[in-house]
Amino acid sequence: MFRTALSIEGLAVEEAGDGVAALHRLHNDPPDLIVLDLSLPTVSGLIVHQEITAHAHTRHIPVVIVTGSSMDLAHLGVPCVLRKPVTPEKLVDVVRNCLESETGATF
Repeated sequence: MFRTALSIEGLAVEEAGDGVAALHRLHNDPPDLIVLDLSLPTVSGLIVHQEITAHAHTRHIPVVIVTGSSMDLAHLGVPCVLRKPVTPEKLVDVVRNCLESETGATF
């Protein structure tokens, strides 16, 4: 659903099926923005986020966290947080706003 919504809006989308695949893709071809679900198989989204922020070639990339959790994520310093359930329209709006803004927001 996320891929389709973003693609319809003209955004190029690449997917990773789990945390290990995400880290591999990030290392080989860093994107302009990352939509990161915290509930990833193999390696959690929190670990993926730690790896993103630990490397100079990825730490500048804005991250949109998607989660069903109500935990406070302010300590992560992510530009945008989406709480599930997420509609395709909301995802597109937040991704566009996050790409345009350096301050980010929680939704």
